[in-house]
Amino acid sequence: MTAVPVRDAATVMLVRDGAHGLEVFMIRRSLRLVFAGGAHVFPGGAVDDADREMAGDASLAFKVAAVRECFEEAGFLLAVDVAGDVVRLDDPTTADRFSAYRWAIAGGDTSLAAVCASEGLRPDVDRMHYVSRWITPEGAPRRFDTRFFVCIAPDRQTPLHDATETIAHEWVRPVDMLERHANRDVDLMLPTERSLQWLGERTSAADVLAAAAVSPPRGQYQRG
Repeated sequence: MTAVPVRDAATVMLVRDGAHGLEVFMIRRSLRLVFAGGAHVFPGGAVDDADREMAGDASLAFKVAAVRECFEEAGFLLAVDVAGDVVRLDDPTTADRFSAYRWAIAGGDTSLAAVCASEGLRPDVDRMHYVSRWITPEGAPRRFDTRFFVCIAPDRQTPLHDATETIAHEWVRPVDMLERHANRDVDLMLPTERSLQWLGERTSAADVLAAAAVSPPRGQYQRG
């Protein structure tokens, strides 16, 4: 039997303080996808050559990939301008321009690097914190070596799933998503479930970042 290659991948947990406590942004994968079809996940995907070229560093490429995939799948652009301010997409004209960028990147007509160069931006990698690493077990139809990151969600951007690979999106308290999973109302992969459990131990977005920044969080798992 031919071995399934293991691809580098990255995902990002976007958190915010909601009316009833800590919330995390989640999307639902299309039922048509071979890998984790129908599952609720955080935005993310495979690291590609353009990510590596833009990063110029093997480890930084994971964060760049997380930024790109988050933009493609969810419409959140984790990028800052020359002053270090997170890009704002709340102006209709700007929102339309970046929406066009989003689909062009997803379609391979341009790159994240080109968009950032044109708009005077850079990926906001400094505020993304490493959380865990998971390797898909042998036997799966797709295998990934995935780094999980966490960051505060931009507050002047409006998310929208891409309606191709992702078919729904929502802000949800980690404990509520775990309860829905326990009731078999949603499907979660093990890394997602463990990540939600870790998030559920925190009460605010600031608590999450503080825990991730000080040391590797409890529950840093690897499966191979």
